[in-house]
This record gives sequence, structure tokens and C-alpha cells, in this order.
Amino acid sequence: MTFKEKIYTYYIQMVQDRIDVFKDMISGLTEDSKNDAKGSAGDKHETALSMMHIEQEKLTNKLKEAIEQKSILDKIDPLKTTENIVLGSLVKANGIYLYVSVALPKIAIDGINVIALSPQSPLGNHLMGNKTGFEFEINKTHYTIQSVE
Repeated sequence: MTFKEKIYTYYIQMVQDRIDVFKDMISGLTEDSKNDAKGSAGDKHETALSMMHIEQEKLTNKLKEAIEQKSILDKIDPLKTTENIVLGSLVKANGIYLYVSVALPKIAIDGINVIALSPQSPLGNHLMGNKTGFEFEINKTHYTIQSVE
């Protein structure tokens, strides 16, 4: 498995794990609200149900976000390499590995740090469509693209 495939696999698994956790938490809250509805009455009960509902909405929004991230990652072919930077490119710039996909936490694969960033981010936007050797500046930091996979 190539370095780029390892990165892709790790991020796919990370996002899928998030989806599973959010689904479990939502179903747990749904169960709790059903059980709570059977044996409670009054203002405390209404407040508790309201708080559970608010929490469920937050989790549902996080779940939607994770599902959107997964759908973007699913569009990436980790075996594809191009000269120009596109969605799914692994870019080395200033000694930093950048995975153009979705904004996700920094990871370490084979002891090498990788930052996943969205093509819509300021840095991702400058990278898109460019090639090895391209130079640009963001926030007074000069970047040179060293390689594109």
C-alpha cells in the first residue's frame, strides 16, 4: 500500500468511525427519551426531554457533517496521480504533506505528519490546479510546491 493509500484509508476509517459513534449516540438518546417518557411527569420531565432533544439535534448536525465528509472522500481515487493538484492530491509544500480532501485532524502515517485540508480553504484554494514548482504566499508565508501525487 502506498503512502497516499494509507492516508486515504486512515481518513475513510476515521470518518466512518465518527458516523458510527454519532449514530450510536443518537439512538441512545432516542431510547433514553422513550424510557424517560414512560415514568416521568411534570416540569423536570419536560426540561429533561427538551435538553435531550437539543442534544439530539446537535448530534444529528454532526452526523450530517460526517456523512458529507465521507461522500467527498468516497469520490477520491487514492490510486490516481495527476500533475495538477485536484481533489485527492497529496502535496508536499515547504516539507509539509497536505492531503487535499476535506478538513480533518492532522495525522501521522509512518511517522510523517499529514494535514487534510479542504480545496475551499485559503491554502487549498491556492493549491488547486497548480503543479510542482509553483510558488505563492499566504499570510506572509511563502510556499513552494515540492511534489504532487
